[in-house]
Amino acid sequence: MSEPGDRARWSRRRLLTTAIGAAAALPLAGCAGGAARGDRLRAAFPTSGAKESLDPHTSSLFVDQARAKALFDTLVTYGDDMSVLPHLAESWEPDGTGTRWLIRLRGARFHDGRPVTAEDVLYSYRRIADPATSATAAKQFATVDFAASRARSATELEIVLSAPNFEFPSAWGAPGAEIVPAGSTDFRAPVGSGPFRFHDFHPGSSAVFTRFDGHWAGAPELAGLEFVPVNEESARVSALLSGQVHYAHDIGANAARRLEGDQRAQLLSAARSTMQAVAFKVDRPPFHDPRVLQAALLGVDRRALVDVALSGKGEVGNDLFGKGLRHYATEVGQRTRDVGRAAALLREAGADGLQFELLTSGADPYFEPAATLIAQQLGDVGLRATPRVRPSETYFSDIKDQGVAALTRTAALPVATFLEQRMIRGSGNNNYTRFQSPEFDALFSAALATADEAQRSRLLAEAQQMAHERSGLMVWGFSNWNVAVAPGVRGLRAAPPNSLDWARFDHAVLG
Repeated sequence: MSEPGDRARWSRRRLLTTAIGAAAALPLAGCAGGAARGDRLRAAFPTSGAKESLDPHTSSLFVDQARAKALFDTLVTYGDDMSVLPHLAESWEPDGTGTRWLIRLRGARFHDGRPVTAEDVLYSYRRIADPATSATAAKQFATVDFAASRARSATELEIVLSAPNFEFPSAWGAPGAEIVPAGSTDFRAPVGSGPFRFHDFHPGSSAVFTRFDGHWAGAPELAGLEFVPVNEESARVSALLSGQVHYAHDIGANAARRLEGDQRAQLLSAARSTMQAVAFKVDRPPFHDPRVLQAALLGVDRRALVDVALSGKGEVGNDLFGKGLRHYATEVGQRTRDVGRAAALLREAGADGLQFELLTSGADPYFEPAATLIAQQLGDVGLRATPRVRPSETYFSDIKDQGVAALTRTAALPVATFLEQRMIRGSGNNNYTRFQSPEFDALFSAALATADEAQRSRLLAEAQQMAHERSGLMVWGFSNWNVAVAPGVRGLRAAPPNSLDWARFDHAVLG
């Protein structure tokens, strides 16, 4: 997923001070070196500084999602292919129309001992759908008829939709769809039902959580979990190698290659987990002209970008999100470079020699090298792209409205969720390309209303074919998702972001 937000710059000295200071805040049982249930794992993530919050419904950085996973639960979660798996919801079933869903909850409790009930779920979804919340998952719950939805019992609820949606369970596992106790408004010391409970948090500094012994899936092995803010990739790697942290999130290909031979770290790499793309805004010149857009799409050598920008550690993209995921349109033909055709389209459009800025940033380690190579490649067809580096702190929020072309990325999500968030009219600032099409919207709605999964997948493939031609999203590759852990850490595995096992610290053991 993309990572908007302001990011403070942390030096290694400040990291060490923070880690030591937070470590003193929480007494932990166990001897030095390692009883598993007596240790605390320290995880280094980029953060958004003083604007941070533990409200699970309003935050969108990876660190926000990892902290939310520790403190809260969702009704469902995702497998590596973004298929839906039970979590707080034990089972569910739709009626024949796809507008009425019966959900049964498992026995679970919040950290204060209260049971998780159907009323808590309804409250959470109402809060997410309320425009005043500005929730990240609001779009997924926009068609819920809350007046008609109801709790049938403490552990059963009925959710009624205003339009058919046989993909609706995917919404329940979306980032920002966590269940909170009914009436929750203050998240300075939040109460959830997740495997860890709140201990201490200061925006822009560490967050410290402790083991919740009453978790429905069993208590974590760790006595505690600490999120340490480290925005620079090099600083996260150095902190791991020097023993200051046990886990370093979001490691680029070059750093990953260096770590592969280092005995002080274990590299966990999930293949093709993150879309790497350029978003061309199709609602404004010059890319409102389909000929100019097609010239840009045909002017890029995707294989060279993977080989150079990703150092060969990734896969070629086809201007579609979700390669390898459920419902991905494998039948759409691979777009390849055609310099002659691209140049002809520009001449036809009277746009030969057209100049534009290509926004990029250090927010992702692949953006700047990719932007440089893309500019060189487009120069061969007559497009003069000038890479313009924007501040990492505000990059993802800036490119929502500014410029005409920008590097972007998105981690794994269900394909239908991505299309709904990024390409449907009304998706707001998440639609980086400003693509709008009544035909696309109608096709997508028809897919959601189709009960037969095979037929639904075919309709979603048709929608993706339309997006491939007109959406303005140039997906040039899929990068591996790398994290690094200390040698003594066990119980973690390589997994795509947003999946069940990504940042799943309740299974971690310090040896």
